[in-house]
Amino acid sequence: MDMADSVTVPFETTLFVRDTCLCLHVQRAARSLARHFDEVLRPVGLTNGQFSLLMSLNRPKPPGMAPVANLLAMDRTTLTANLKPLERRGLVQVVVDEADRRSRLLVLTPDGQALLASAVPLWKAAHADIERSLPEGNADRLRADLIALA
Repeated sequence: MDMADSVTVPFETTLFVRDTCLCLHVQRAARSLARHFDEVLRPVGLTNGQFSLLMSLNRPKPPGMAPVANLLAMDRTTLTANLKPLERRGLVQVVVDEADRRSRLLVLTPDGQALLASAVPLWKAAHADIERSLPEGNADRLRADLIALA
């Protein structure tokens, strides 16, 4: 069938998708929250993604690439690209895992720890404001629903 001969989608369908599509609503909410947290974290020189990445490295023992990529729902190539600016700033080091020299561990440096510590109060305040703004303050329900979708 030629594309020119194809049937068009009625505008009512567009409105239905606009009003009911979970993917669209989650994407819009995610973009809005990302912009908000980018603004909140700007004074410490981080984006929301960088904050999440640094926080994911804040563990008793340095994690490998795979667990961090899994936690952040990104592939290893994307994780590597996101690590580069943090490495250049001296916030993160990628080191050889002595237990398996083919593997790499992600180390939060002292500068990274200090920057993360300065960002956490900003994140906490903004996060509390967002939770209070939810209908009936039901952040736990929203979190549970999002986790179920992930």
